[in-house]
Amino acid sequence: MRQELQLRDQLVQQLSQELFRLVKGNTNFMPPPQESEYDSSQVQALREQLQAVEQQVTFYQEQITTRDAEIYQLRQSVQELTDRSRMLEQVVQELPQIYRRKFEERMTPVRDKVAMLQRENRQLQAELQSVSYRLALKTRYTQHSGIDLPTFPRPGGMSSISEPQNA
Repeated sequence: MRQELQLRDQLVQQLSQELFRLVKGNTNFMPPPQESEYDSSQVQALREQLQAVEQQVTFYQEQITTRDAEIYQLRQSVQELTDRSRMLEQVVQELPQIYRRKFEERMTPVRDKVAMLQRENRQLQAELQSVSYRLALKTRYTQHSGIDLPTFPRPGGMSSISEPQNA
């Protein structure tokens, strides 16, 4: 389309130059003042035709200028859209890595919390086993002696069965 417009512009330019050269440069083209009325009417008709051609040339030049501006704007739009498309393609390619990193960032506190809960669970299970063992010992000891004996905590945190005290 651009080439077609350039060719048309070139042809219009050549036509206007040729008409100008014929009318202005050729003195034989202009009739002498003593010529007949028929000749002056022909000259007037030729002037009108020349004016019509000049108007057409101006009209086509304006159209060409308008289309050139449209072509420039369309090329700018195409360039902007191409740049945006490339940017979006890059973002789409980076998305899996971004999601992995964000997921990992969110999972780190969860993993830490799970590890802490597992440690706490193991500790509580160990304490439960210890308490169960002491309870079993106490139950067995009380069944044999028939007397309920008090227990006192040891310095290590574990309580054991102590000897009955005589008052």
